[in-house]
Amino acid sequence: MNRLVRGEDGRDWVVRAQMEWRAPATADDFEHDVAGSYGPGIAMIVVTALLAVILVVWTPNEVNIPAWVLLALLLVVLFFPLRWILRRPWTVVAETDGDRDRPSERWVGTIRGMFTVQGEVKKISKTIQRHSLPDFDGPLHPVE
Repeated sequence: MNRLVRGEDGRDWVVRAQMEWRAPATADDFEHDVAGSYGPGIAMIVVTALLAVILVVWTPNEVNIPAWVLLALLLVVLFFPLRWILRRPWTVVAETDGDRDRPSERWVGTIRGMFTVQGEVKKISKTIQRHSLPDFDGPLHPVE
């Protein structure tokens, strides 16, 4: 997702967002990154799949399963993968090339959620159009 925005001072800014497949390591998350692993998640997936197979195999032939039950089970199974995809962190970058009067600038931040990032990119673009800089109280911070 790229946007070209012209600031009030005439500089052209490029605002872009990119989805990250791994959460970026920050100082706040350091202890969680060290302690976390994929083992428990993989074990839960295997146990759930095993229980689902046992349920299907042991179901008597006389039992009629309504379609809404299958749909409900499908929604339960898809809930966490969809949530994972929709809540991925996005790296948002706003940068401009320098000119004679001002040096080049680069602002970087992380935003969680596909729909949240679209709204934040619009806000950042409007702030740049009005004030020639991203908002200091927003998710972006200047990088040197």
